[in-house]
Amino acid sequence: MTDQEFHTLLSCAIVPQVVDLIARNEKLSETDALNTFYRSETYAFLEREDSKVWHYSPMALYHIWKSERETGKPEWPEEGLLV
Repeated sequence: MTDQEFHTLLSCAIVPQVVDLIARNEKLSETDALNTFYRSETYAFLEREDSKVWHYSPMALYHIWKSERETGKPEWPEEGLLV
């Protein structure tokens, strides 16, 4: 996957869905949800193509982000994370 394809995947498919989940479930505005997600360690891993975090579903990414918000560290599922 090229860098352009990867960034398109993030910005058009993954991030909007995660941000929507954050906004709805945490009762935040879209802007606040987006800013909160972009400042997270979860997003820092997601934006690295080699981490393979982008393979997780938006719902899984939301739960990872939520665990980070609650505990200070993202909680990664056992299988499949190559960081």
